[in-house]
Amino acid sequence: MIATFDNVAKWYGDVIGLVDVTTEIGPGVTALLGPNGAGKSTFLKLLTGQLVPSTGSVSLFGKNPFRSSGVYRQVGFCPEQDAFYEDMTGRKFVHYLTRLHGYGAAEARRRSDEAIERVGMSENAHRRIRTYSKGMRQRIKLAQAISHDPQLVVLDEPLNGMDPIGRRKVIDLVKEMGAEGRSVLVSSHILHEVEAMTRELLLLYQGRVLAEGTVEEIRAYLNQYPHKIIVRAPRAREIAGHLLKLDGVSGVRIDNETLHIEAQNPDQLFDALPELVLQQGFDLDAVEASDVSLEAIFDYLVK
Repeated sequence: MIATFDNVAKWYGDVIGLVDVTTEIGPGVTALLGPNGAGKSTFLKLLTGQLVPSTGSVSLFGKNPFRSSGVYRQVGFCPEQDAFYEDMTGRKFVHYLTRLHGYGAAEARRRSDEAIERVGMSENAHRRIRTYSKGMRQRIKLAQAISHDPQLVVLDEPLNGMDPIGRRKVIDLVKEMGAEGRSVLVSSHILHEVEAMTRELLLLYQGRVLAEGTVEEIRAYLNQYPHKIIVRAPRAREIAGHLLKLDGVSGVRIDNETLHIEAQNPDQLFDALPELVLQQGFDLDAVEASDVSLEAIFDYLVK
């Protein structure tokens, strides 16, 4: 694993940031989700060595990340807050921070130019940062985070303030980095944007890990909430009669040609539908699970 948290807690006086967090971060893209105040920023600061746990331990690449320059060389961090030299151009800013990783001037220039190109900022790299929009600032921060080819990329609310084109560019870049074998941890409270990047989640709420795993795995654990499935078909009432005979189906509501189904065992339902189509000659226009979105799962978990 790239990073591990072992019974980690962090508090600031009487304010609790994290409580008894034990988890691992591996290769690929992982979303760190939670509302404001859930502990996401504390988690990221502990991971990147900016804070020391009050109790427990954090390991990054097998080492304690606090004040570890060897670890920092393998980490790219894009913070939520801006911390720029406003009179620098975007290109000079990225080049300067790349030099701090120990590269010579020519190599740092090559790497920074490649990173700037990758985030779609080449046309504006010559401009002073103080003239940048919020979206441009986000992208130039991302460029400095990836210019030294890190194994772990940590992105704190990277899509804030971006226009739709910039969002799409960054989402695609995050997915590319995950496919390259890097570890990418994306912190966000905007669920539908994260859903476009990854299905691997770490959900924080009030400083605790609420759930982790893929969207499907987390949903499967929530057995107390029947799965909600929508079937659109011309002979909806006839289909409903057959579905209600299945042990795993607890209820069916019909709205014109749409069936709203509640099922404790969705696999049984999905197995039965093809057989119904073949035996009874039903036509199905659409079948979809309506509550496997991040928003639905998060709502279930915080109830």
